Amino acid sequence: MPLKILGVNHRTAPVELREKVAFDPTQLNGALHELMALPEIEEVVIVSTCNRTELYGDYLNGGVRQTRDWLMEYHSLSGSMDDCLYTFDKQRAVSHTFSVACGLDSAILGEPQILGQMKDAYRTAKEAGSTGPVLHGLFQQAFSVAKQVRTDTDIGASAVSVAFAAVSMARQVFADLGNNTALLIGAGETIELTARHLHARGLNRMIIANRSIARARALAHQFKGYAIELGEIPDHLADADIIISATASPEPLVRRQVMEKALEARRHRPVFIADLAVPRDVEETVADLEDVYLYTVDDLQGVIRENLKSRRQAARQAQQIIEAEVARFVMAQRIRDAAPTIRAMRGKAEEIRDDVFRNARRQLAGGRAPEEVLDYLARTLTNKLMHIPSSELRKASERGDGDILRAAKNLFGIDDD
Repeated sequence: MPLKILGVNHRTAPVELREKVAFDPTQLNGALHELMALPEIEEVVIVSTCNRTELYGDYLNGGVRQTRDWLMEYHSLSGSMDDCLYTFDKQRAVSHTFSVACGLDSAILGEPQILGQMKDAYRTAKEAGSTGPVLHGLFQQAFSVAKQVRTDTDIGASAVSVAFAAVSMARQVFADLGNNTALLIGAGETIELTARHLHARGLNRMIIANRSIARARALAHQFKGYAIELGEIPDHLADADIIISATASPEPLVRRQVMEKALEARRHRPVFIADLAVPRDVEETVADLEDVYLYTVDDLQGVIRENLKSRRQAARQAQQIIEAEVARFVMAQRIRDAAPTIRAMRGKAEEIRDDVFRNARRQLAGGRAPEEVLDYLARTLTNKLMHIPSSELRKASERGDGDILRAAKNLFGIDDD
C-alpha cells in the first residue's frame, strides 16, 4: 500500500510554525496542481486547519522527500522542520486518518469540525484532479467510520469548551431555543464560537454588544443579528432570555440594579446568564436574584472536566471501532493490490486452455478417437499449466529458498504429509 501522510499538528509544532505551513483555501487548487506535477506523486489531498497541515498522498519511492522539499520551498521556510514533521505510512497512515476524522487527534477531544474540514479538503482535491482510487477509498471509509463513531459512542455528546458548555447549560433552561433572544457581550473568539453553537441549535434572534461597534456588526451580520455598543446593554436586557458575556472589561457590564429593572419588565420570566469573563462581566450579586440562572467560567470548567471524563471513555470505545475498521480496510486494499496479478494469472491460464482446446478440436475433426483426444487434452493442459511453476520451484529448491516452496504448498493446498 503506497499511502503515506506528511504533516505537522498542534502536538508537534507551535502555533508560530503551524501558521507558516498553513494553506489559505484560495491557495489549495494551485498547490495541488504543483504537487501533481512532481514525478513521484500519484495522488494528494491537503488538509490544512489552525491545528494541522497534513498532506495525504499516494507516493512512489522518494515521494515523501519530494513533498517535504516542496513544502519548504512553497512556504519559503528556512532551516529544518524535521523535528516537527511526522510521516505515517501503510496501516499507521490509515489509523491516523480515521482517528483525525473521528476527532480523536484534535486539540479538543471529539470535536466535530475536523470532519467537515476533511470533507472540504477532499472535495477541493477531487475538483483539482489530484485524487484517485487510493485516496478516494481512504477518505470515503474515514467519513463512514466517523459517522459510525458518532452514532455508536457518546464522543460528541458532552460539552468540552466553555462556549459549548454555556450553550448546553442554556438548553437545560430553555429546551427550544428557537423562540428565545440571546444577548452576547463581546465579539472575540469565544463569543463567535458561542454564536455558532446557538445558531446551529435554532436560535434566530441575536444581539451582539461590543466596545468596537464595527466588530459587533461584522459578527452580527454572519447570524442575521444586530449590533449595539456596550453602553446600550441596559436598554436590551429585558429582551434577553440568554446572556453570555466574555470581554476584557475591568468593571462589571451587567449590574444588579439594572438586572432587577430588566426582570420587572420581563415579568420575571427566567434568564440564563453565563459569565465567561475574568474578571467578571456580571456583578456577583446578580446570582441572588430570583429567576436568574447565573454560571461563571469556574462553574462551566467543572462541567467540562466531568464531560472530558465521559469523552475519554467514549474515545476508548471509538478506538476499538477504528482498529476494527482499519483491519478491514487494510485487508480490502491487500485484496485490491492482488487483483491485477490474479487477473493476469487467469488470463495466462485461459490462453493456454484456448490453445490446447483448439488443437483438440482439430484432432477430433481429423478423425482421431475421442478417448485419445481427451487424454491429450488433460495431459497437455496439465503440463502447460504446471511447466513454469515446476521450473521455478526446482530453481528455488536449488537455491535453498524455502519461502517459495512453502508459498507453493499454500497456493496449491498441499499438506506437509
